[in-house]
Amino acid sequence: MSIRGRFATVAVLFLVAVGLIVWSLMAFLTPGTPGGVMDFTTTQAPGQPVNLTVQTVGAIGFGKHPTWVSYLVKDPHTQQWVQDTTWKLPANTVVNMTVLQYDTGGPLRNQEWGQVQGTINGTASLNGKSYSVYDSNTGNGVGHTFAVPAIGLNVPLIGVSANAQVCGAGPCHTSSPHNTITFSFKTPTPGSYSWQCFVPCGLGYLFGNGGPMATQNYMGGFLEVVR
Repeated sequence: MSIRGRFATVAVLFLVAVGLIVWSLMAFLTPGTPGGVMDFTTTQAPGQPVNLTVQTVGAIGFGKHPTWVSYLVKDPHTQQWVQDTTWKLPANTVVNMTVLQYDTGGPLRNQEWGQVQGTINGTASLNGKSYSVYDSNTGNGVGHTFAVPAIGLNVPLIGVSANAQVCGAGPCHTSSPHNTITFSFKTPTPGSYSWQCFVPCGLGYLFGNGGPMATQNYMGGFLEVVR
């Protein structure tokens, strides 16, 4: 191949890479389903902790992309499961978070995401047992993470056994095999803070980072922290 041909090939590959990055950013900023902001600022007395419960499912089961993996949040007012990943929280407040993890797991590509970081006491609880790091090369691996990079928060969410009768589509019921992961963290000063899963799980997309990984209301969202 001539020098000019090689240059043209490199240029095309570069443009494709840039296009994928731009597409991913735009997809993340575009809501995957209609929805607003789940408000947790009125569910407790001022200064008291906020209780926030979510579940992770291997397939959402409804909407535009029923086969996509997703987070669901429990509406604190109706107690219904909702596909909404933007949450309004009071500033400088403790959040007690419960994650019902219904998805399977596997080894992490980066073991850094196996460490619990940014929680109160630097730990999380897996089915009642405290942990600060999880070796994803053992057991059932890690299914997802809950991470807020701007505040240094990361919690690996351990997967259920691939041999289990896993929940087929969300929202899942507690009668299905799952892990219960709990932890607490403190919200920062007012602002908008993105959160996301760092375990590539966009099946059928380049390196698993497309689809639900790049779309709000699936595997990422925002903490809208207010006074």
